[in-house]
Amino acid sequence: MAKGKKSTCFFCQNCGYESPKWMGQCPGCREWNTFVEEQVSTVSLKKGGMSGGTVRREPAVLSEIEMNEEDRLSTGIQELDRVLGGGVVAGSLTLVGGDPGIGKSTLLLQMCRFMALDGNRVLYISGEESLKQIKMRAERIGAFNDNLLLFCETNLEIIEETIKKYTPKVVIIDSIQTMYNENVSAAPGSVSQVRESTGVLLQLAKGMGVSVFIVGHVTKEGTVAGPRVLEHMVDTVLYFEGDRHASYRILRGVKNRFGSTNEIGVFEMKEEGLIQVENPSEFMLNGRPEGACGCVVACSVEGTRPLMTEIQALVCHSNFGIPRRQATGTDFNRVNLLMAVLEKRLGLQMSGCDAYVNVAGGMKLMEPAMDLGMVMAIVSSFRNKPIDEKTVVFGEVGLSGEVRAVSMAEKRVQEAKKLGFTLCILPAANAEALKGMEGIRIAGVTSVQDAIGFVG
Repeated sequence: MAKGKKSTCFFCQNCGYESPKWMGQCPGCREWNTFVEEQVSTVSLKKGGMSGGTVRREPAVLSEIEMNEEDRLSTGIQELDRVLGGGVVAGSLTLVGGDPGIGKSTLLLQMCRFMALDGNRVLYISGEESLKQIKMRAERIGAFNDNLLLFCETNLEIIEETIKKYTPKVVIIDSIQTMYNENVSAAPGSVSQVRESTGVLLQLAKGMGVSVFIVGHVTKEGTVAGPRVLEHMVDTVLYFEGDRHASYRILRGVKNRFGSTNEIGVFEMKEEGLIQVENPSEFMLNGRPEGACGCVVACSVEGTRPLMTEIQALVCHSNFGIPRRQATGTDFNRVNLLMAVLEKRLGLQMSGCDAYVNVAGGMKLMEPAMDLGMVMAIVSSFRNKPIDEKTVVFGEVGLSGEVRAVSMAEKRVQEAKKLGFTLCILPAANAEALKGMEGIRIAGVTSVQDAIGFVG
């Protein structure tokens, strides 16, 4: 191995921006005090690029490239297949990010179990747990066969030799922050090590046709290089969201070169592992109060999936000079904006009222289609009048009080009809195309003035 010239460089721990000198603010992500100094060494790289060898290749004509349906492998988990765009693509590099303890390793181990039972050789490489620890978790999940191989190692050269020796179809790296490349003098978990280690795995994935999943931790302190450094290198980025103390988990695809982005998969954490939630709308609406004021069901769309969620609002007169406003699961500034619209356009005196808005079930929804639901929940609580339980609402509200059209209205109404709702309040522009739908009454509104007529 050729000896390299050692030098120091400064890297942003948030986005990986590289600079020859320290800077207070990162020009890439505009964050302050994120630069750290790391040693880097210039070494001669192996020739061959993504092909993994020294064979000279020629450009190919697009029309001559053949595609096969067999290029995708099913994970055995429908929710994960949905987020991936139909299954695992051969030769892909996927990043799974999320807070520590959220369930990333459990989900990937369950995926390994199903794929191994399906006859695929899977290699699970862990740099954090021992073989006995992994087996303890595996016994809780279910029975495994001999197609799953476990390997505890952090040296990337040994890992590369092992992958070439056993030629598995799927490789799990848990986690990328624990891996180190001997050609890089920086410590494991640093920006340099994470980036160089991912580069080696990328060459293996593309050169051998192996599907690689890498786990990346996200810490609030920012002491470890987060997955943002890797997002431009990988094919797919999946984020595991949710409170680790709650039972639900949401797997969200934020980047996917082989499918739709912003798809979500919903899971419930139980003793035997992560259980798929096939009907998340019904799951989110469990335990709804009957006849309560300030509660309304709204329909949001995540990717291609409609989700029914309950929006709760509590409006009461304030005892302080400055009223308190709080939003959970939605944008706080959006709540203030909608209350200003109600006060200006409808004359509702809310300037002296405390307001609390909550999206039940722990979901985080930022879609504009939730505006009308928040407006009706706020008015229902303010007037102390309930909204019919069989009513579902969606629509975007403008500053003039108008209700604007939203996308995928038919999917939203079909989901509401399937769950037994009898009335759907939606923008009049969307209602025109849904007039002939049976089994549910369609009420098109053009302004918030029309919509609040259904309160009480």
